[in-house]
Amino acid sequence: MDRLLDVMAIFSMALMAMVLLSVRRAHIRVEYSVSWLTAAATLLILSRSSTLLNWLSAHMGITYPPLALILIASWVFLVVFYRFSVRISDLKDANTDLAQRLAILEYRLHSAHEDK
Repeated sequence: MDRLLDVMAIFSMALMAMVLLSVRRAHIRVEYSVSWLTAAATLLILSRSSTLLNWLSAHMGITYPPLALILIASWVFLVVFYRFSVRISDLKDANTDLAQRLAILEYRLHSAHEDK
């Protein structure tokens, strides 16, 4: 049990380091890094706090606390992935709208030059 919790703690610290390094190098925007840092901090807190993890696993009806940690980690990352899927969908719609507006402007500009 302790080995799995240690691995999760190392994983969460590595994730935090990667996110902070990516923000520093401008590979990821700050507003997107907050979700990843929150997810990593949640994992770190749960993997280091056996009392909290035991309490959560008891309330979830799971007898093996590291399994509860993995389940919670899966939920947290699913929420992060869902949030980014919504954002990507919004950006795709905005990109399509922008391309259509540009096409209309190009058509009007081309039509204006032909009329002269």
